[in-house]
Amino acid sequence: MAERVGLSREEIGRAVWVVEPGGRRFEGAAAISRVLIELGGVWTVPGSFYFVPPLRWLEDRYYARVARKRAWW
Repeated sequence: MAERVGLSREEIGRAVWVVEPGGRRFEGAAAISRVLIELGGVWTVPGSFYFVPPLRWLEDRYYARVARKRAWW
């Protein structure tokens, strides 16, 4: 399945991904935010925080930190 959407094993091991039907790909915190927005309702608010630059930087850094430690769990 991952190969059908153009993702390598390394990529899917590194982060969560969202691939839209048109092929647009979102990785890590961006993927999580995209899912929240897609869920709609009250989830749209926290999902939209990603598009505020200072918050995006914090979310990306925090996601990277969690992703590095994921292998320890």
